[in-house]
Amino acid sequence: MEKGIELARGKTKILSELSGQPEVAVVTQLDVISAGNGVRRDTLPGKARLAALTTSRVFRLLNLCGLPTHYVRGGEDDDANEMLVRRCTMIPVEVVVRGVAAGSLVKRRPGIAPGMLLVPRLVEFFLKDDAANDPLIDADMLVAQHLASADEVNAMVEIARLAFEILAHAWRRRDVLLVDVKFEFGRIASGEGKGSLVIADVIDNDSWRIWPGGREDLMLDKQFYRNLPSVTPEGLAAVLERYEQVAEHVGSFPVMRGAMVAAMCDVLAPEQAVENLARAVGQFGIPITRHLTSLTRVPGQLLALVQQLEVSFGRVQFVGIGDQALADVLHFASAMPTAHLSSSATPQECEALALSIAKNFGIDDTVLYGRTLLAQGNGRASVLAADASANAPERQARLSIPAV
Repeated sequence: MEKGIELARGKTKILSELSGQPEVAVVTQLDVISAGNGVRRDTLPGKARLAALTTSRVFRLLNLCGLPTHYVRGGEDDDANEMLVRRCTMIPVEVVVRGVAAGSLVKRRPGIAPGMLLVPRLVEFFLKDDAANDPLIDADMLVAQHLASADEVNAMVEIARLAFEILAHAWRRRDVLLVDVKFEFGRIASGEGKGSLVIADVIDNDSWRIWPGGREDLMLDKQFYRNLPSVTPEGLAAVLERYEQVAEHVGSFPVMRGAMVAAMCDVLAPEQAVENLARAVGQFGIPITRHLTSLTRVPGQLLALVQQLEVSFGRVQFVGIGDQALADVLHFASAMPTAHLSSSATPQECEALALSIAKNFGIDDTVLYGRTLLAQGNGRASVLAADASANAPERQARLSIPAV
């Protein structure tokens, strides 16, 4: 990447212009590790490569799930530790989502035992101020100090919680517990989506606590470096080994597993039902294959199709469209999940079934899990927006009954 002038320099990375493209910037990772706001600082050859790999793969996962980030491309093996991002005006706070009590939380709140599961997840804001040691700040103060609007604060909380659950799911599939994670947010500086709130900066092995098997003593994150009594070559080698393990794990995070919906349609069923279902599952990125059959006329063909599809696809969801008896036969003929959809199913019923299918696939597919969370979040938001509109003063005034 042909870089222009340097825009900003942090403890472990540099932000530069991309020549000829003012709407994007280049993040270059450095072979530096630090702790205590730079009090402890060491050179760690190879860390930049691993940090770039980890960050790019985490952002690609979040993008695939539908969350807004500033990531564009790069960070892979041939990119010289560089990643291309949309330029943002950063909000000077760190948003920390905690799923397990650890670190500064248990020091500040003695009533919370170390290792306690936190449900719902705890979201905290820390002002980015090295001189003041990044103090805790509440949401009201963020708004009062004009660092973010009330809507932006709410959005940061919602997006950060979703991102935490997505990353927790990805780590859980590898028997690793995500304890907490730090996010930063920015507003797109120019071009399409100008002013939009996105997850920005980096998310690498310095950003979270991760405990394999839920055991703190097996930690793979930067806390291991913080805990070193003194920094030695052997200690730094052990740190780098952990960062290598994390980058390897994260390499498979953005991979969506193959899945297929097999719509088995009764020949008498109208086409509209399967079209609505195809549209609904397509919103999750799940492909669909359609087959016309008949339980009464060609039962042998139906069973042969089931066997063929089971062999062809590692994960398949059968949907019997039409008579309930068709779905019943699928249920007993296949070891894969099955469902029934009426010929007269509405688009809303198809969307509900598609969400259920995505949930099933999402058990061991982090991309689909994240898309499911986002769909559920959008559904909640639409209800809340409708409620707010219904209770708006001007609407209430129109609906009020005048006194007689």
